[in-house]
Amino acid sequence: MNKALRKAVIAGNWKMNKTPSEAKALITELKPLVANADCDVVICVPYVDLQVALEETAGSNIHVGAENCHWAESGAFTGEVAAPMLKEMGVEYVVIGHSERRQYFGETDDTVRDRTRAALDNGLKVILCVGETLEQREKNITFETIAIQTKIALTGVSEAELDNVIIAYEPVWAIGTGKTTLLRTMAGLLPPQEGAVRLEGRDLGKMTERELARSRAYLPQLRETPDITVGALVA
Repeated sequence: MNKALRKAVIAGNWKMNKTPSEAKALITELKPLVANADCDVVICVPYVDLQVALEETAGSNIHVGAENCHWAESGAFTGEVAAPMLKEMGVEYVVIGHSERRQYFGETDDTVRDRTRAALDNGLKVILCVGETLEQREKNITFETIAIQTKIALTGVSEAELDNVIIAYEPVWAIGTGKTTLLRTMAGLLPPQEGAVRLEGRDLGKMTERELARSRAYLPQLRETPDITVGALVA
C-alpha cells in the first residue's frame, strides 16, 4: 500500500451512550468543530440513534456508522441487525469485532470474518477491530495475535475490497482496567520493515514522555474514557 495515498480517519465509537435527543444535541455541537477537518470524520452510534444521526449530519462532512451487524441477511436472530438494513438506511460504516464484543458477547475470529463479508457484500465500509488480551500481551505475542485475527477476518477479501476496510487497534486488555493505549504502544505493533513512526518529523520510539505530551500531534483522546472513545485507526 502506498503510504502517501492513505487518508486519516477519526472515528468515534459511541458505545451504549446517548438517546436520540442527546445524539442530536451532541451532533449539533460537533459539526462546527470538525467542519474544516482535513481527515474523514465518522461517528458510530447505537442503532436507535442511526436515523437522527443521518438526518443531523446530512450536508456535513460527518459520516455515520453502526456499531455492529449480523452475518446473515435475514432470519431468526432476535436482537440483531443485518447489513442490508443498515445500507438501506444510508449508513456508510460499520464497526466489526470490537474488543467489547469479543470480551462480553462471545465474538470470535470466525464470526468477525462472516460479519466483515456481509458488510462488504452490502457496500458498507468496515472498521475492523483487532487486539490482544492482557494474557497475550504479557506473553509477548501481541503482533502474532493481531496478525492471525486480521488474516482470518480478511479471508476471501479481494485487494479492491480492502479499499473499504480500516483496521483499528482495539486491545481487549484496555477494557475496564484503567490502562491506556498510547501512540507508542501502537507504534510497537508495526513490523520493522514499516520503518519508524514519526511525529513532527521525529522518531516516536525515541521521544520521551514529556516530549510526547508537549507535541501538538499527541492525541490524548486515544485514552480510554468512561463515555465516548476515539479508536486508534492504524490502516
